[in-house]
Order: sequence, then structure tokens, then C-alpha cells
Amino acid sequence: MKFLDQFHFTDDLNVEQVELKGFSRSVVELEWLILILVILYSTVPGSAVDDKWLIIKSSLFFAGFVLAFRYLNFYKKETRWKLAIEVWVMIGFITFVLWHTGRIESPLLNLYLLVIITSGLTLGKLTTVLILVLITCVYLYMGQPVYAGTAFSLQNFSQLMAIFSPYLLIAYLTTMLSADLQYARKMFKHLSEVDEMTGLFNIRSFNNTLTAEIMKSARYKRIFSLLMIDADNLKEVNDRYGHEAGNRLIKALSDTIKSCLRESDILARYGGDEFIALLPETDSENAVEVGDRIRKAVENTAFDMEGNQIKTTVSIGIANFPKHAENTDSLLHKVDRAMYQSKNSGRNRVTLYSESESRLH
Repeated sequence: MKFLDQFHFTDDLNVEQVELKGFSRSVVELEWLILILVILYSTVPGSAVDDKWLIIKSSLFFAGFVLAFRYLNFYKKETRWKLAIEVWVMIGFITFVLWHTGRIESPLLNLYLLVIITSGLTLGKLTTVLILVLITCVYLYMGQPVYAGTAFSLQNFSQLMAIFSPYLLIAYLTTMLSADLQYARKMFKHLSEVDEMTGLFNIRSFNNTLTAEIMKSARYKRIFSLLMIDADNLKEVNDRYGHEAGNRLIKALSDTIKSCLRESDILARYGGDEFIALLPETDSENAVEVGDRIRKAVENTAFDMEGNQIKTTVSIGIANFPKHAENTDSLLHKVDRAMYQSKNSGRNRVTLYSESESRLH
């Protein structure tokens, strides 16, 4: 369903923002950790530093960047590009510090591991691989005086692999962990939005969708209709044939109703034997036609349960936005009233909401 996909896209953006803000806080903590380690090393007596004041100045510059980029609210919205910029700056700062503290012999060389962890958790596999390649190139450039006069050999290659094995391992583990977390988030999100029995939207996700549709329709002066659909004899089926038959009846209802709707319509199980459908760009008259089509389809559908043909009918209520209501609570209240009017008028009916009286079809 096209609108459903759009809703999921919008909702995914909101979830991603929460996720990115969490990553952003972690990145800031890593930046301060790098800064503290550099300052501590450069101020310890006897440390191999070419120019301590130069390191202090570069540290102040890095601190200024973090403050300006993160705390002065230059960017209201978190993005992966913002995190990527911070990662590149971290690499530049660490490389500058290493250059003045012994290059490849510097005890601070493993600060690159923090960069790889940051990239693996936030920027994905491809970017992390590119960063790992960049760090390798930087390492070889800084180690040029050591490796320039040495012929390439299997021993040299083995030494390089021994040095970069922790980097490769950390990159692999963090990217896998990030992928697993994203998969788990999507699964939990899916489970929180979908009715387990029918695979349709549940109440929570439908109400979010309805609120979004009301905002969009109000902004662009569009209409839509709601259908509240309730089975007329679920209790009798449960009492006579058992709850398994009742569950099969609910599944059969969901399939039948769904077959009567368009791809752009949104159907949800609203609780028990109640279903609700949102029909975008649909006026009251067309919604009544859809409701009557659903009513007839359900009336003509049956399934076998241990030799018994089980069937049901439905009572349907209809309300239209903005004709009958202009907010979520009022619209749900009125479509519910219309549905109960169908119940009270003999069941197996479609009723359009009316302030004075219900129209029966």
C-alpha cells in the first residue's frame, strides 16, 4: 500500500533521528576521551613529544571544533554526514598528534581504534572499510623512513598484518554489531505495529497513521473516509465451535475485507472482531459503496470447521473527514456511533454518520 509505505518511511525517519542522537552522544564522549588521552600523554614528563605546546594548541583547536560543531547547535537535525565529518576530523587530529609523538612508534597509535569503533557503529561497512584503508595509507606514509629502505617480503607483510589485525577485527565486530542492532530495531518496530493474528496494523500504529492523514488532509484540503467494521456473531461462533473457530473467522474477515479495498487504503484490526479502514481521497458516497461491497463479500464467505460451514455478517459505520469531524478523537467517536447504529438497526448494514439520524443502506 503506497500510503502505508509513506507512513513507514516517515516513522523510520523519526526512529532514525533518535538512533542518530544516541550515536552522536557516544561520538562526543569518544572525542573527549581522545582529547584527554592526548593531553595526558603530552604533559607527562619524559614523553616523546616533539613540541608539547604544538600538541596543546592542536588539542585546543580540536576541543573548539567539538564545542562549535556539537554544542553551539549549528545543526538542528542529526545526520550521518555530520557524524562522518567528525570522524574525518578525528582522523586528522590523531594523525597530527602521532606525527609529533613518534609517528608509527607512538604509544597513541591505537587511538585509531576509537575512530574505527565510531565508524563501525554509525557509518556502516563500506565507510568503515574506506576509513580502514585511509588509516593504513597514513600509517605507511608515517612509517616511510622505516619501510623505505626495506625490500618487500613475506616477513614484512606478516608484521603489518599483526599490527592491523586488531583494526580489522574491531572493524568487523562493530559493523556486525551495528547491523544486528538495526535488524533487531526493525523487528521490534514491526512487532509493535502489527497484529499478530491477521498481519494488519494494530490500534497503536493505525492511530498514528490516522493522525498523520488528518494533518496531511487538512493541509492540502483533501478528504478521506473511515469505515468501522464489526462482526455480528463472533461470540456465538466462539460459544458453539470454540475459540479456534473464532480465530479462523477473524482471519477470514481480514482477508475478505482486504480483498475489497484498494492498494492505497489502510486496514487495521482495531480490537477483538472490530476492523477499521482508512480510505484516502474518498467521499461519503463512494465510502458507502465500498462498505456495501465489503458487507456483501463477507455475507457470501464461509469456511469449513469440522464439517460445519461457518459464516458471519458485518455491521459497518462510516464517517468522513472533514465533513463529520476534524480531529482524531471526534472522527473515531463518530464512526463508532455509526457502526453501533448499524448494530441497533438489525445488523448486516452500512450506516453513514449523521447528526440527526442514520442513513441505512
